[in-house]
Amino acid sequence: YTYEQLMAEVEDIKADGVEVGTIGKSEQGRTIPYIKIGNGKQHMLLIGTHHAREWITSQFLMKLVREYAEAYNSHGKVEEYPASLLNEISIIAIPMLNPDGVMIQQKGLKATDINGNFKLWSMNHFSFNFSRWKANGQGIDLNRQYPSGWDELKKFPAWPSFKQYRGKNPAVAIEVQQLINFTEKIKPEIAIAYHTSGKEVYWYYKNSMDTIEKDFALAVQIAKKTGYELSFPQKDAVGGGYTDWFISTYHKPGFTIEMCESIEETNPPSSCLHSDWEGNKEVPLMLIHEMVKIHE
Repeated sequence: YTYEQLMAEVEDIKADGVEVGTIGKSEQGRTIPYIKIGNGKQHMLLIGTHHAREWITSQFLMKLVREYAEAYNSHGKVEEYPASLLNEISIIAIPMLNPDGVMIQQKGLKATDINGNFKLWSMNHFSFNFSRWKANGQGIDLNRQYPSGWDELKKFPAWPSFKQYRGKNPAVAIEVQQLINFTEKIKPEIAIAYHTSGKEVYWYYKNSMDTIEKDFALAVQIAKKTGYELSFPQKDAVGGGYTDWFISTYHKPGFTIEMCESIEETNPPSSCLHSDWEGNKEVPLMLIHEMVKIHE
């Protein structure tokens, strides 16, 4: 699923009366779009493709927003949940946070001009296998860039790489800066970052005692709906991820959902979208339903 396909679909969905905008541009100047569905003054934020090889989460989110937009415009439902819930809490999706990385993962050295080829090749540890690429176009792992827990992350690799380089400082990657600024602007009530792979739900990062019971109850609901494993944090777990920052900054529920069967060092097969769709498609509306009940 390419960046070009994403942008074509974003243009198409405008015709459905859906709000489309941008949070900014990537390091290499590519637009990072968002899509908003509903008129709720509060927001749920959904984010795909922090990691380049996880572009199937972008494809999933575009399928999700199309179905939700159709249900909302027709006053319909997504399974048991009425789309009118989006008048209480609207959904804002950022389908592809890391378009530069996606281009590299899919096109390899063809993703850059000849002057950048050696630098790109060196960041890939002199391998021509770019299918394993996770980082952005600068060799920074975007989900190891957020301020909460960044200092605790391992300093290896110590230079730009196809994966796991945390950067010289937190939030130096422009894509992360854009997402932090956008989050601070809309102040979501709840956030989900979609990743692959492993079929797990992560929900905890130093959650406050005031919210931990509610956050755990919502995580249980996600795990039940998706059939994924509900992961409990290890004692030596460190942060640096988006939901780590979101939870510790806003003291609101944030979830990392790892879609697809576990797969090593490449993108999951496209069959994952089909196999995991049914379990995941209701989750955002289900969470909004639960949040509205809590507020009531």
